[in-house]
Amino acid sequence: MTKKLYQLIIPRLDGEAVNSESYKKKIFELVERGIGGFILFGGKKDNIKKFIDSIQSYSEIPLFIASDIEYGVGQQIENCTVFPCQMAVSAAIKKNSTDDISILENAVKALADEAKDIGINMPLIPVLDVNQNPDNPIICTRAFSGNPEDVSWFGSKYIEILESAGLISCAKHFPGHGDTSVDSHKSLPVIKKSYEELMEIDILPFRDTVKAGFGSIMIGHLRIPAVDDKPATLSRKIITTLLREELGFDGLVITDALNMSALKNFKHIPSRCIKAGADILLHPVDPDMTVKELINAIELKEISEEQIDETLSRIFEAKAKIRKIKRLKVDYNRHKDLSLKITDMSISVLKKAKGVLPLKNKEKVCVIFAGDNRLFSFSPFRNRFRNIYTIDRHISPLQRGVKGGLTEDKAEKLGKITIFCIFTSVTAWRGSSGIDQNIREKISELIKKARQSVVISFGSPYVLRHFKAADILIAAYEATAQAQSAVIKCLEGLLEFKGRIPVNVSL
Repeated sequence: MTKKLYQLIIPRLDGEAVNSESYKKKIFELVERGIGGFILFGGKKDNIKKFIDSIQSYSEIPLFIASDIEYGVGQQIENCTVFPCQMAVSAAIKKNSTDDISILENAVKALADEAKDIGINMPLIPVLDVNQNPDNPIICTRAFSGNPEDVSWFGSKYIEILESAGLISCAKHFPGHGDTSVDSHKSLPVIKKSYEELMEIDILPFRDTVKAGFGSIMIGHLRIPAVDDKPATLSRKIITTLLREELGFDGLVITDALNMSALKNFKHIPSRCIKAGADILLHPVDPDMTVKELINAIELKEISEEQIDETLSRIFEAKAKIRKIKRLKVDYNRHKDLSLKITDMSISVLKKAKGVLPLKNKEKVCVIFAGDNRLFSFSPFRNRFRNIYTIDRHISPLQRGVKGGLTEDKAEKLGKITIFCIFTSVTAWRGSSGIDQNIREKISELIKKARQSVVISFGSPYVLRHFKAADILIAAYEATAQAQSAVIKCLEGLLEFKGRIPVNVSL
């Protein structure tokens, strides 16, 4: 029974540690005990490929190698391709354009090919959350859209291509994490919606994509009183009654990571997840202690051996599929070009006054950076503009040769156009996807003083709603150098604004 129970567990695999002999020994010991697989974080391409091959060869049963690669394999593994986030993809691709659809299909296929090349057989994508809360700290740009039909359409495309490539796709985070203002890494979000609203909006993409035949679904750490007072991960009403029986899902049910703080006030979490109907326990803190708890639950008859056997049947069916995966030759350079193309297509303008763009004289432009300074430390803007400042507690020069702080009077004299670049990110445990109120107020004051103003959000497009007075509002969805370069081309008139904003940003 012990080996059977290890099959239900996918702990963390730290790709940066695979050169350590002691760490490798620990991983191989888990494989020997019958671990179900691993969730991969980080590492170098060749090292990881070699290590995954070695543990797969050592394991009696194929291992699930899961990974959060929403932005492509390069999100986790060095020297692989970083693709735009899901919201940027949705902004770039028009559903009624055959050319755009071809680009989308090529991008998802490229992601799948790189996953197979590395040895990832369970990409934890797509995100099917419908982002409707402007202050959502953990979904935001990870979602395709605030429109459930669009989420369904894009999600189905991802699932069809991933599954046809022999991979096990994972729709997440059921029953929907898009309308929360709380990060479930930090505490338990409560979704105060009626059952009807939940079905019409949040659950609609999951219901629709069940037809696409995805291999697994991830349950979010969410409390939805309209269905059950228990968190979804511990709720038989949500996992078994709603997902299995009402929606007809017969694939693998995976918990969200069990090291998150959303469930910190609950005891016996692993056994309660399995009892509720989950098949796989993702990222527990200690897999050995998790098995001991499951054994105890079986002995106390809280979980039946029949239920474990049913779960194993689903697991082994999925593993029979991944056993057939074959690696293909991967053209990483072509994938990089594809990623650049989608980014160029995604840049969206929400408001555009006449006569401001394209920029004609860069010496008359003042650029001000705000937000997370880690995201603009190597900004392409530094190479294109001379007068660059940052806003934190003070307004300070960023470039060498620029002397003194930026006073409101100096800003008025310095540039005909003031460009505000706001950098934000969706990061676990951070608790916010926006910027501080005092920074918003400083930017708003400078917009009033500027002759002409451009506000660019490199991250959450919802940030733009705070700056209605600006002449131009631009959404770029992420803070990558690639996205910044695309925006610069748009500002200079070398590239058109081709994107559409997939969420409702009220002005």
